Amino acid sequence: MSLRRRTLLQGTAALAALPMLARAQAAWPARPVRIVVPFPPGGTTDFVARLVGTELAKALGQPVVIENKPGAGTVIGVDTVAKAAPDGYSFVCVANSFAANQTLVRKLPYDTLKDLRPVALMGMSEHVLATHPGSGLKTLADLRNQAKAKPGTLSFASFGNGTSAHLSGEMLKLQMGLDIVHVPYKGQGPALTDLLGGQVTMMFGNWPEFRGHVEGGKLVALGMATAQRSQYAPNIPTLAEQGVAIESNSWNGLLAPAGTPDAVVQRVNAEVTRALAGPVVTEAFRKGGIASLSGSPERFAVFVQSEIAKYGDVIRKANIQIEG
Repeated sequence: MSLRRRTLLQGTAALAALPMLARAQAAWPARPVRIVVPFPPGGTTDFVARLVGTELAKALGQPVVIENKPGAGTVIGVDTVAKAAPDGYSFVCVANSFAANQTLVRKLPYDTLKDLRPVALMGMSEHVLATHPGSGLKTLADLRNQAKAKPGTLSFASFGNGTSAHLSGEMLKLQMGLDIVHVPYKGQGPALTDLLGGQVTMMFGNWPEFRGHVEGGKLVALGMATAQRSQYAPNIPTLAEQGVAIESNSWNGLLAPAGTPDAVVQRVNAEVTRALAGPVVTEAFRKGGIASLSGSPERFAVFVQSEIAKYGDVIRKANIQIEG
């Protein structure tokens, strides 16, 4: 067979395959879509993923299954999706730790910037620094005095190594010159349980989950980690008002494996954006004290880069690193 005839036949076959490829892409999703949450059930990331996932399922006409895979400061769950097939059926709902782990974990099993692609930002929760009533602490001045009097005896919990709660606690230690011990957990839920029980002294936590405990007197708010007084907690002073410049929050966004088709990424981004603007998510976020975030995948990519730089600076100053 001549080279010319072989080329023509190959071209004809490729053209014939185009309608089949187009139909395959148009059929997405043809089965349930998975969103991995690298935290235990019960935290803000889990809440946001389930809330938005429910609305996403309605729009896509397929179930959206939430799969909790906590552990290793979210590395286990993220790695599951980083190594998944890029076919549009696997996503991961990440938080600040995704950006922090780029610097914090010495040997990540995935490449943060090459193995995953940003899809959509979703929500942000402000942090409150809270303690249990039995600690005797009511202000940062009380914390400073007690920590200086009994160095190494106070502790702060976090959602896990590299999470925003961990790094905010490290910033608190640096700025106040405190000797307090970090106690990492596999998520906010178990950490909050121990904080309520007095097993740990304090914790930076998401206001939506802490509000009821603070308002009910089961926790004492030492301050909000916001630039100005929070619209969700206007009666609680900020840490900045008490001389400590710490702004801390937990954000959530969706990532997909690198190589996931552009059409899928754009579709999911559009449906998430619609869900965030819809009445169900808007009302749930309002009641929960969660700010809605949205924007293009490209905007999310820029945001991740800025978060990597921000947390990288904190991690280097605190001189902390974890073996992967």
